[in-house]
Amino acid sequence: MQQHELPPYALTHAGKFHADDVFSGALLRLLRPGIGISRVFQVPEGFDGLVFDIGWGEFDHHQQGAPVRENGVPYAAFGLLWRAFGEQLLCRGCSPEEAAREAAHFDEKFIQPLDLDDNTGCGSELASAVGTFNPAWDSDASADERYFEAVEFACGVLKRKLEDIWAVCRASARVREALANMQDGVVVLDCYCPWKYVLAHSDAQFVIYPSQRGGFGAQVVPSGEDGEAPVDFPAAWAGRDAAALQELTGLSTIRFCHKGRFLVTCDTLEDAVAACRLAQQAGEKKE
Repeated sequence: MQQHELPPYALTHAGKFHADDVFSGALLRLLRPGIGISRVFQVPEGFDGLVFDIGWGEFDHHQQGAPVRENGVPYAAFGLLWRAFGEQLLCRGCSPEEAAREAAHFDEKFIQPLDLDDNTGCGSELASAVGTFNPAWDSDASADERYFEAVEFACGVLKRKLEDIWAVCRASARVREALANMQDGVVVLDCYCPWKYVLAHSDAQFVIYPSQRGGFGAQVVPSGEDGEAPVDFPAAWAGRDAAALQELTGLSTIRFCHKGRFLVTCDTLEDAVAACRLAQQAGEKKE
């Protein structure tokens, strides 16, 4: 991973702003709290700081020959900054290997839609929400003040996204330990934690965990490129009430089966395991 130094000052363009330059500003503030960001119409000669979304430099994308991803999605300033600094930021809570993986995933799922909207105007709900911070055409409000209000909003979004990623990384070791103790395709966790990344690339068919609503949840583990599970909970259970489920299964503490057939809840761990075994025996899969 190439390391980049982040200077104490940055420039971006003045006037109307978009999600691209707003999230860029938020990313820089998370990387270096207290960084000074100014908005200008032209980069001063000899400026010795970071310049983004203006000036045709490393972190601009308006010039001919601007970078494009291998999948054809063109970079905007946010994506260019993430490409340079994203892994470094994620390494604050992930291993280098996890940071590389999660940085690429975050780029694909979160950043690319914003970059694509900025380059093509294709539309994005988040970009549209950020755009509402711009002053109306007949408003006396300061575009610079509104920009920094938007950056604060974007900082909140990014912080929570990063916290989610770091939580996944913290959970990985715990989930791998539970996977090592898997019995006949059923993994039992000692607490609820993010499990999908680890288990979706394993032989696990079901995962059981203490439910945040009490009792235990038993969930189908999606697998493969299509995310489909090899087996689901039986169709006869789907959306039935507790009394019907108990009669169908013979399990005295089963309470719920999602109509999508991917989740059941029981009051006891023993019944949650038994529900998974019954589903395995039935061998049903959604069409």
